[in-house]
Amino acid sequence: MPGSFADLAEQVSPAVVNITTTSVVSQPTGGPGFPEGSPFSDLFREFGMPGMPGGPEGGPTQRSPQRSNALGSGFVISADGYIVTNNHVIEGADQIEVEFYAGERLPAEVVGTDPNTDVALLKVESDAAIPFVTFGDSDSARVGDWVLALGNPLGQGFSASSGIVSARNRELSGTYDDYLQTDAAINRGNSGGPLFNLDGEVIGVNTAILSPNGGSIGIGFSMASNVVSQVVSQLQEFGETRRGWLGVMIQDLTPEMAEAMGLQASSGAMITDVPEGPAREAGLQTGDVITRFDGSEVEDTRGLVRRVAEAPAGETVQVVVMRDGEEQVLDVTLGRRETAEGEAPAAAEEPAETDVLGMSVTALTPEMAAELGAARDARGLVITEVDPEGPAADKGLSPGDIITDVNQQAVTSVADLEARVAEAREAGRQSVLMLIRRGGDPLFVALPLSADGEGEAE
Repeated sequence: MPGSFADLAEQVSPAVVNITTTSVVSQPTGGPGFPEGSPFSDLFREFGMPGMPGGPEGGPTQRSPQRSNALGSGFVISADGYIVTNNHVIEGADQIEVEFYAGERLPAEVVGTDPNTDVALLKVESDAAIPFVTFGDSDSARVGDWVLALGNPLGQGFSASSGIVSARNRELSGTYDDYLQTDAAINRGNSGGPLFNLDGEVIGVNTAILSPNGGSIGIGFSMASNVVSQVVSQLQEFGETRRGWLGVMIQDLTPEMAEAMGLQASSGAMITDVPEGPAREAGLQTGDVITRFDGSEVEDTRGLVRRVAEAPAGETVQVVVMRDGEEQVLDVTLGRRETAEGEAPAAAEEPAETDVLGMSVTALTPEMAAELGAARDARGLVITEVDPEGPAADKGLSPGDIITDVNQQAVTSVADLEARVAEAREAGRQSVLMLIRRGGDPLFVALPLSADGEGEAE
């Protein structure tokens, strides 16, 4: 336990900055100035306050531009004036001013932003070299390690708070989330400020807090430096992010799915769909389980998404998959995520009705496909009814779901489904692996079998 953080604070403080942003917003004129929709707005409208909508002089009040200020924090990462902060600190700003520890103030320009990780890169011009700090390895941070947070909490000016790393790899709401949780006091205004380890390296960017009252209760989140540093490098070089794109839809592989496929391990990412893109061109298929990407083990979908995003667009990487119980190695040239965003995946697969595994199914017709939002030429089986006590209901299947594959083989008729179930029983499997589509989205479900030929809820 350190006797004092004074030496560390003195070492890194010159590189920490306060950020003030100014933006122009419209404000009402001619009335008492209460926001539209507030209780006071309703009160004055009811009693006919001049200038309020519906009051004397009628009509909405005019609005005039006014300047609004906001505060945040940041830190310098190079002697020539590159500064890292949160995107939400500077978003929508017309002017950005940076105040340094010594009191000097300089205007800043936005180099680039990444809303996905809430990172922004700024630049100031100075004749003299500016004190800066470097990124550390956030993956080496352990729960219980001491950390120091610096910033501008609640607009009070430069302030330091200490604590420990409370947890790692926290996910809040973003695709690329990798937060360090800390109990170091982080409040409004700390956003964008650095979280230091005892070596004076930045291992996180303070971004969010969990609080019922808006103040610190000891649950703060800092975006891990290994994520931030890669984003910053791309912003510095290109002014934008250029993430890799594999071009697959995936879900976590569960133990039940692994058993249904005859796999020993249950780690990896199951491919649920392969639309037009790099993966299809390289030969990846629906039902493949990705176990390694670019030389690293794939534990789950979240880990794979991060690794793909970290790989440069245009790079050729090696992807290892399990297919039909055998390992296959494929080379994939990654596309760029930003240009692929918004591309829709391909639609799903195509009449006697039967009951099986706790559900009623029938062959999909073009009319049914249209009603369910699938392509008219889609093929498969549609679930028409689910026994609330059966295994299908237990696994979350519902009427309207379209079954396209069972045990990684396409099914277009009830006979196909019954054949796949019979094969699984003969092989001694405990479940069958179904690929369904719900609202156009693919999903794998491992549906349990029973020894007597009837489906049973687990």
